[in-house]
Amino acid sequence: MILSNSQPPRKMKRNNGGSTDILTKLAGKVIGQPQALSSIVPYVHMYNAGLSPEGRPVGVFLLLGPTGTGKTRTVEALAEVLHGSRKHMVRVDCGEYQLDHEVAKLIGAPPGYLGHRETHPILTQSKLAAVTSEKSSLSIILFDEIEKAAPSLNRLLLGVLDKASLRLGDNNVVNFERSLIFLTSNLGAHGMMKELTPGFGFTSDRNKAPEAGRLENIAMAAVRRNFSPEFVNRIDATVTYQPLSTDTLTEILTQQLNDLQNHIETRLGSRGFRLTVSSKGRDFLLKEGSSPEYGARELKRAIHQKLTQPLAELVVLGRVKPGGSVRVDYDEKIGELRLKAAA
Repeated sequence: MILSNSQPPRKMKRNNGGSTDILTKLAGKVIGQPQALSSIVPYVHMYNAGLSPEGRPVGVFLLLGPTGTGKTRTVEALAEVLHGSRKHMVRVDCGEYQLDHEVAKLIGAPPGYLGHRETHPILTQSKLAAVTSEKSSLSIILFDEIEKAAPSLNRLLLGVLDKASLRLGDNNVVNFERSLIFLTSNLGAHGMMKELTPGFGFTSDRNKAPEAGRLENIAMAAVRRNFSPEFVNRIDATVTYQPLSTDTLTEILTQQLNDLQNHIETRLGSRGFRLTVSSKGRDFLLKEGSSPEYGARELKRAIHQKLTQPLAELVVLGRVKPGGSVRVDYDEKIGELRLKAAA
């Protein structure tokens, strides 16, 4: 059966939250990138108001910038705000589709081709419906690191971005009129890093970032070198993520420590405990997890290795009592964090 491209009236499962409400919730989850959030939210409200254009996706976004600045996190946060979970999205890792024949895994092999019955398409109407929720009928699709994809995938996307339709190998048509499509890319990241660190080593002041316009120009020049004009013209908004300042990383650290505390309470239940990290301990984690190249990605790794793993060892050894607390401080003698459990 061939699915129709016509779209039913958008009256069910519509998120009627105001723009300020959605923007505020996103800002609490994605730190230091207000421009990106302000570019995305209006498209959600156009859909909720029933004013999205017909015959094309609700919005198509190209997210650029250095690694670890929050591009993928933005898409996950939007899924959390609209649907209540970051799992409510279809994620396509373009690194898995670097060869033309691998693109068949997205749409399925046509009848008569070898492996037709064994190749189940990823981008189906049922998959898009499965990532919606009672809160919103918007489906979110992420094509991560689009620059790694084979040229045939980019050609495949032209029809999706332009007419919101995709013909599968079995001749069924998938409708993307109720979809937000995100493309992330590290194109231009090397040039941005040269702009951030023009000399040897790191910049002395992490808060003294170059003008946003210069980074955007570097990113867009790289995009135009790698993608055809017709592909770029089908993108509604191109957002260049800015490098994270020290203040922003401090906020992200606080957010991730709060997430760790919530994780402890959720997973351990009655065996949960309170985690307190001193200012010196926080400074140590920031130092271990900060670099211009990887942004907040190293910070998450530092928390995992320097804090979560030693914390797990205390729990396994039974040194942390239910309802107790763990104090985390920096020990200058050993150059590591020291964890101390108390009843």
